Amino acid sequence: MRFPFLPCLALLLPLWAHAAEPLNSVERAIVPVSAWGGTPADASKARRHAITRITLHHQGEPFKPGTDPQAYLRRLQSWSRASKGWLDIPYHYVIDLDGRMYEARHIDYAGDTNTDYDPSGHALIEVVGNFEEVEPNQAQLDAVVELMAMLAAKYKVSLDDIRSHRDHSDNTVCPGANLYRYVKEDYFRHKVALRLAGEQARSR
Repeated sequence: MRFPFLPCLALLLPLWAHAAEPLNSVERAIVPVSAWGGTPADASKARRHAITRITLHHQGEPFKPGTDPQAYLRRLQSWSRASKGWLDIPYHYVIDLDGRMYEARHIDYAGDTNTDYDPSGHALIEVVGNFEEVEPNQAQLDAVVELMAMLAAKYKVSLDDIRSHRDHSDNTVCPGANLYRYVKEDYFRHKVALRLAGEQARSR
C-alpha cells in the first residue's frame, strides 16, 4: 500500500477527530429499506456470509439530477427479483447524487453479480451514475469514504481489502474509469485510514 501521508498523520488527528462525526452516526444516517418503500428479502432463501472485504461498484447507467433515488431503488429491487431471479438488489448500499446512503440488500446476505467473481464476504457499495461518462461529485466521494470507514471499523476489514468490482473480475469496467481512479490511486484507502485514526483518537 502507498500511504505517503502517514508520517504526518499524528499532526492531523486532533483536527480530524474534532471535525468528524463519530462513525456510529454514519450507520444511523443510512436510509433503511422500509423508508424508501422496499420490502425485506426472503431470509429463508438468503446465502449468509461474513464480511471480509469492501467492494465498490457504479450503477453503470446515467442518473440525471432530479431523479428520485427512492423510486430508482424500488425499480431496482423489482427488476432484481423479477427479471434476474435474485434474492434482492445485488448491492448492500446505494449512494445517490447528494451523498445520501441507502440500505439495499441486508448486509448479512451475500450479494449477486453478472460477472465471474463470488461476492460472498464482500460488502457491496453502489454509487449511482455511469462513471465511464461522468465524474463522481464530492458528496458522493465523501459518502463512499464514510461508509467504507464505518464498514471497515465494524467488520475489521483491512485497508488492503478495500477494492472495486474490476479488481475482482476481468470482464467489467465497473466502477467506471472516473471512479476507479480514486481506487487505483489509493484515495479511498488514504481517507479511510485517516477516518479510522481519528475515530481511535476520539475514543482515547
